[in-house]
Amino acid sequence: MTTTQDALRPDHDPDPQQRALPQRDLIAGLEKGLAVIEAFDQDKTRLHISDIAERCGLTRAAARRYLLTLTHLGYVRQEGRQFSLTPKVLRLGQSYLHSARLPRIIQPQLHRLAFALQEASSAGILDQNDVICIAATSAGQVVSATLQPGTRVPAYCTANGRVLLAGKPQAEVDAWLSRQSFEPLTRLTITNAERLRIEVARTRANGFAMVDQELELGLRTIAVPLKNFAGETVAAINVSTHSSRMGMDELREKCLPALLQTQAQLSSVI
Repeated sequence: MTTTQDALRPDHDPDPQQRALPQRDLIAGLEKGLAVIEAFDQDKTRLHISDIAERCGLTRAAARRYLLTLTHLGYVRQEGRQFSLTPKVLRLGQSYLHSARLPRIIQPQLHRLAFALQEASSAGILDQNDVICIAATSAGQVVSATLQPGTRVPAYCTANGRVLLAGKPQAEVDAWLSRQSFEPLTRLTITNAERLRIEVARTRANGFAMVDQELELGLRTIAVPLKNFAGETVAAINVSTHSSRMGMDELREKCLPALLQTQAQLSSVI
């Protein structure tokens, strides 16, 4: 996954719009404050000032001021010498989910898709190295904790991720693959860049992606792209099931037609 340290490195490839902005138009304090928030993750839920300083490329004094400011604002909690995020941080993500047009359009269609198939479904967008879930419904099937709005998963080992990568020009895909560090999350995870390049090319040719237990053992997923009027891939939607309920051939035969129907319905309004 992309880390805060990656985002602050000079060789990190940011969004093209970010590269185009003159430095004088940027507020460095806001950028660094958000970087401090992003420094916390599921592996490091509590951090010391020295941890923040190292992860964000700050001095200890600067890291302390940012942490104390965020604590004053209610986004961070201090317990002794350690700091952790508070639930108030969720407001930042909720602001997007409540105000953005895309999740509001997708969610009702996902609900109908999931309940028609009696399987979980989610939608995601690409954010650097990860896929962020922007809409999801379980249809009563608990498949994975990652299938809920706001969660991040690696793009390289997920069906939504491969669909989103397939929507990019090959040169961008090659550059993206060259920046990755592939971890074997399960014994089935593809961690070879050339094999992943082939999988992305296959996804582009077929118009859908299927992933068998590469993110989590037991989790099988099929995904298709959502494109806007200009033909650009803006999101991906999937159906996920447990391996004990459905094989890969059945997943394709049963779920792909319904996914393509939902894709057509959404593509007309995105």
